[in-house]
Amino acid sequence: MLKFLQPASPIERLPKDKIDPVYKKYRLQVFIGIFIGYAAYYLLRKNFSIAMPYLTEQGFSKTELGFALSAVSLSYGISKFVMGTVSDRSNARVFLPLGLILSAFVSLLMGCFPLFTSSVAIMFVMLFILGWFQGMGWPPSGRVLVHWFSVSERGSKTAIWNVAHNVGGGLMAPIAVTGATLFSTIVASNAGFEGVFIFPALIAIVVAIISYFLIRDTPQSVGLPPIEEYRNDYPTKTRETFEKELTTKEILFKYVLNNKWVWAIAFANIFVYFVRYGVLDWAPMYLSEEKGFDMDKSSIAYFLYEWAGIPGTLLCGWISDKVFKGRRGPAGFVFILGVLVAVLVYWFNPAGKPIIDMACLIAIGFLIYGPVMLIGLQALDFVPKKAAGTAAGLTGLFGYLGGTVTANALMGVLVDAAGWNAGFILLTISCVLAAVVFAFTWNVRGQEIVKN
Repeated sequence: MLKFLQPASPIERLPKDKIDPVYKKYRLQVFIGIFIGYAAYYLLRKNFSIAMPYLTEQGFSKTELGFALSAVSLSYGISKFVMGTVSDRSNARVFLPLGLILSAFVSLLMGCFPLFTSSVAIMFVMLFILGWFQGMGWPPSGRVLVHWFSVSERGSKTAIWNVAHNVGGGLMAPIAVTGATLFSTIVASNAGFEGVFIFPALIAIVVAIISYFLIRDTPQSVGLPPIEEYRNDYPTKTRETFEKELTTKEILFKYVLNNKWVWAIAFANIFVYFVRYGVLDWAPMYLSEEKGFDMDKSSIAYFLYEWAGIPGTLLCGWISDKVFKGRRGPAGFVFILGVLVAVLVYWFNPAGKPIIDMACLIAIGFLIYGPVMLIGLQALDFVPKKAAGTAAGLTGLFGYLGGTVTANALMGVLVDAAGWNAGFILLTISCVLAAVVFAFTWNVRGQEIVKN
């Protein structure tokens, strides 16, 4: 491990009268750091999509650009797992901003040098590298959450942090388009698509620097006690806090790969991500072909789906903490059943009733992001704090490779071959299977299953 990436060492504990005010200050500070930092990752993850219309004018086909774009999801899914194992043995204060700056560097190369957008092969390689660096965002955020927030409050706090997905994703398009407009004005170009890569990258670098100054790796690194001791909220009856740093071998083979609960939610993530992207990515085409929507209405529906996830995520986290006392399974089960009902209504609603279709997409967006968040949270719950990044990375690997890629490829093949009904049957089955896995974890709370 490079020295500058090593976990921050504990320092002498602060006087007792200073612990409470300093703890409160740092908890807010580190939370803001990982929130804005992770939101900024989204400014760079999908900006290539905004550049695609400009690139088609350069002679690239939709098939070629779609192939290049697939590199991001492919490498991100793998990187989230690999970088998760690295982040568990790294300083989150350095790791998260480093990944953001490296992502920005790739984006700057694509915007500043025509060579890097000159062929499909080169764009695929660049986007694969980008996706790899993007995998450095979630794991250190998870590390910060488990070290600074205890089990009984972690659902609500993780839900609030998870909104960074929607905030970053929502801001990406206007920032990228602004970049294109500014660049075309500055260089007197009719295209200006280079600004789609350059402007978000510059903002991301600024945010990375701010995040570095806000984030702290662990409470002990600033003279504070472990969060369990501070809040008197221990995950086990033996009052263990699992502060020992672990080797990669211990993380993988003792706590993650032989953990049936981690494998269960990893498989659940396949089904949840399949529904999330199976509905979202195909909504414009389905609404256009089957429901008679024009592109304006379809884009509004797409927007509502994404932003409805914000209150849904917050509510789901609160319910898992307050109603089910730290048990994530029941909340996930209830929300995914709601998704199933909304998908069925969306499917069987006849053309000519756009308000119902809109309401269904809002409902699906509101409900699906809760289970998305809960699976990441369960990954943190089911392992010691020092293995959190690896567990979250494994679930992400399954979600992106098994869920997202399948939602794009398999849904397309199935709908072409057998029509939209076949696609909706697959979405329905995925909802049911996800509900079954959440039910399997019904009685599991926090870190009660973790053993030394």
